[in-house]
Amino acid sequence: MNPLLIKEKLQQFFIEDIGEGDLTTEAIFSNEEGVAIILAKDDGIMAGRSIIELGYEVIDKKVEVNVFIQDGQSFNKGEQIAVIKGPVKSLLTGERVVLNVVQRMSGIATTTFKAVKALNDPTIRICDTRKTTPGLRMFEKYAVRCGGGFNHRKSLDHAVMIKENHIAASGGIEKAVQKVKQQVGHMVNVEVETTNEEEVIEAVRARADVIMFDNCPPEEIKRLSQLVPDSIVTEASGGINLNTISSFKGCGVNYISLGFLTHSVQSVDLSMLLRKGKQS
Repeated sequence: MNPLLIKEKLQQFFIEDIGEGDLTTEAIFSNEEGVAIILAKDDGIMAGRSIIELGYEVIDKKVEVNVFIQDGQSFNKGEQIAVIKGPVKSLLTGERVVLNVVQRMSGIATTTFKAVKALNDPTIRICDTRKTTPGLRMFEKYAVRCGGGFNHRKSLDHAVMIKENHIAASGGIEKAVQKVKQQVGHMVNVEVETTNEEEVIEAVRARADVIMFDNCPPEEIKRLSQLVPDSIVTEASGGINLNTISSFKGCGVNYISLGFLTHSVQSVDLSMLLRKGKQS
């Protein structure tokens, strides 16, 4: 992630949280120095090392941060994630925003790791969707990569994805693809969402770059995949969760996209404990 973009986002988050000032911390402390430890209260996969480092740089450049776990590495309940030293007021004022973002990112990385492990098929890549939290997409998609997954399109201008409503409103897959290819450049991939054999055949005939099998069971995907030439990338999506993903092993697609990686993930529980400060 671009450090400049990270800082810009974190500044917005801090402005929202701090407002005109931290009334509690500013009333109690003056020049005390302290040491804070971020502890894991769950097992998980780390994502967001730079959030801790750059977050406190935004709050106060005098704060020293030492993060022990690299992004993508596992950690255990009770393990130290980071040690942060500096003015107590700065440590406490930055605490909630930093923890909120890192907890969510690590929850996404952990869930992605579980999905990859449950599928247990190196021929299929697990990827995310655009079902992200507004304002957090950059962080959430990075977290998916930390968990061993891959990113689908990052935004509406990243690639063409012709879905059910586009097809219905434009009069069919071939018409939709034709209109798109008249408008976009040759560097832009075109994906088509399909739900049955007729639509798959039409998408192949339209020369789509990617064909998605939407809400299809594994056996149906295996059958439909035989209709798609190797030059076209295939994807499965819809109705797949951690309990069912193992049944898609060997189904023949290149990608499985999972909305739940970001839209309903449980954050990893982290806490920050402050040691007694010392008057400076």
